This record gives sequence, C-alpha cells and structure tokens, in this order.
Amino acid sequence: MKHSIIVVLALLLSLTSYAQFQVSASGGYAIGSAGMKIGEIQTVNKTENTYGSYGEGLNTQIRGTYFFNDTFGADLSLGYLYGDDQTVLEINAPGVEVDAVARARAFGAALSLVYKFNNNVYGRLGALVKLGGKTEAVAYQNMVMSDDQAAGLSQAYGTDIPSGSSFETNFVEDYHGQFPLGFVAAIGYEYPISTNFSVFAEAEYYGISLKRKDSEIVEFNTDIVRPDGTTAVQGFYSLDNLPEGTNKTTTYVDEIAPEDNYEGSSKELAVKVPYSSFGINFGITYKFKSASADTTR
Repeated sequence: MKHSIIVVLALLLSLTSYAQFQVSASGGYAIGSAGMKIGEIQTVNKTENTYGSYGEGLNTQIRGTYFFNDTFGADLSLGYLYGDDQTVLEINAPGVEVDAVARARAFGAALSLVYKFNNNVYGRLGALVKLGGKTEAVAYQNMVMSDDQAAGLSQAYGTDIPSGSSFETNFVEDYHGQFPLGFVAAIGYEYPISTNFSVFAEAEYYGISLKRKDSEIVEFNTDIVRPDGTTAVQGFYSLDNLPEGTNKTTTYVDEIAPEDNYEGSSKELAVKVPYSSFGINFGITYKFKSASADTTR
C-alpha cells in the first residue's frame, strides 16, 4: 500500500512539474457532411429533394488546454455556430410561391484529449454536446385568393380587393432539441511567433445529430396584397390571430395515439436533424509559463 502511494505521488509530481496551460481563440467555416434530406423544391414540372446539414456555417471557439507532459493534454472548448440557410421548402407554381429556409444558431462545448505528434502537429479527439440555441425557420408564402374570396373580403373590409389579390405571409418558428451527444476530431498545425504566442490552422470534424423536442412560432403576419403590390388589409392574420389549424407551439414525441389526432393537436412525430460538419479553423494561442520553467529560475 505504501509503495502504491509513493508511485502515485511520484506520478503526480512529474505531471505538475511539467504542467502547462494555454488558451486559444479561433474562427472558421464548416461545410455540411453526411447531409440528410432537409426539404423539397417543387415546380410545375418536378419535385426534388434538398440535402444538407445545419452544422454548415461560421463558427467561433474559445479553448483552454492543459498539458500533463510534452505529449498529452486535455482540452475544453466553448463554441458558437452561426449556421447557413438551408432550404426547407421552395414552391414555384401558378398562384403559389413559398420560400422557407432554416438555420442554426447554437452554442456547444467539447471535452477532448490532445496528442502532440511533434512541436508543431497535434490532434484532438473528444465528446461534443450542444448547450443551447435553436434552429430558426424563416418562411415567406404568397398565395393568390379565389375571385369569391376577393369579393367577400372586399365587402367585409370595405376596401377594394380586386381579382388576383393574394395572402402574403411571413413567419418565424424556433425549433429546440433534446440534449445530444456527438464527437469531435481535429488535426492541426501550430506555429510559434514568440515565447508565449503561436498561431494555428486546423481541420475539424463534428459528428452530431439533434432530435427535436418542441417548436414555437415567434413571429407571424399575413397581409392581403393587391396585384399592383399595394396592401389592401394589413395584419389579416397575426401571432395572436393564427389561421385555423395553425398551432403556436408543437411538441415532438416518439408515438402519437389515435386520440391525439384531433383538430388543434400540437403533437408531431419527432425527427432527427443533422448537424455534422467538416471545417477549417484559424486562431491564436497564448501559453502560460509551465511549472518546469518556473523551477529553473
């Protein structure tokens, strides 16, 4: 027992005698990997799928790394993703125009092991989680009304709503997911520019998917617009006066019983959406003086 304690103390002493801590900040851009179906594009002649990943876009990271010796270390990073627009639904047909996109606005964290191949090249491998944020859907819809609708609304609102007028709708819906767990892997090259500072470039892979938990419509407005582009009725529908059959909030579940399928139900089957990506990051690192350097004074 005494021998084991001496060995452990000797190991801890050797680690702390080298121990070095560094912080870094980086930014970069990622493209989607292993893209899954996200939406559709519909025209009179055909319908086609759109594929992608919500992990595509600009990202920033702040990392703290603790090296136990000149080869191995542990890394904790916090990051923010400003995702690119992904086409969810696009319709171009007579009387109907729809343009709906979705993009990620997410905070994440990763805990990784770091291995130095030499003084310049290193690798990271670890676990990735999403801490917060949302997938934001932004949609525009223009739907031409029938002549009977135009005549009836003209009379109801006491204003001229000619044939060919349309309902023009803009809305925003925020989607939130369940707690996910993925992995991160990276390989990078670090170049020292002074005793404490260095710059680096790295290739990084995120492997993660997000299961939807709930969503909420946070903005909604429908205007009646004449063929010449002028507004006949403003705020025909709003967030406080949603169209029949439109739910402000929706909960995503793994199964729906027959009794759940009633008008006004806010339950839908859950789906997984992709956040996997492959990116390039550039950044700067500040290295604090190691314990071994202090002991040489």
